[in-house]
Amino acid sequence: MSYSYQTERPFVFTEDGQVMFLQVRDHVAHLLKIAGAFQMERALDGIKGSYGSWSGLACVDRLLELGEIREVSQPGSAGQYRTFTKVYR
Repeated sequence: MSYSYQTERPFVFTEDGQVMFLQVRDHVAHLLKIAGAFQMERALDGIKGSYGSWSGLACVDRLLELGEIREVSQPGSAGQYRTFTKVYR
């Protein structure tokens, strides 16, 4: 079974999901401040919880869905190597 954002998305709106989402959001903001871009695997470094890696991916994809970040990786990139930058408004 592979990752599907639509399958994992409901987790983000649970109590545990919101805690994880905020951790991921704050860590992503830190990475963007330091480097201006990040890869998926780095966004999940040090995130606490035993929710599973797909839950972490869903948190990053939710940031993408909200327009807080944009994906700049090549089509077909492996999930952990997906690359993102900040959206400038």
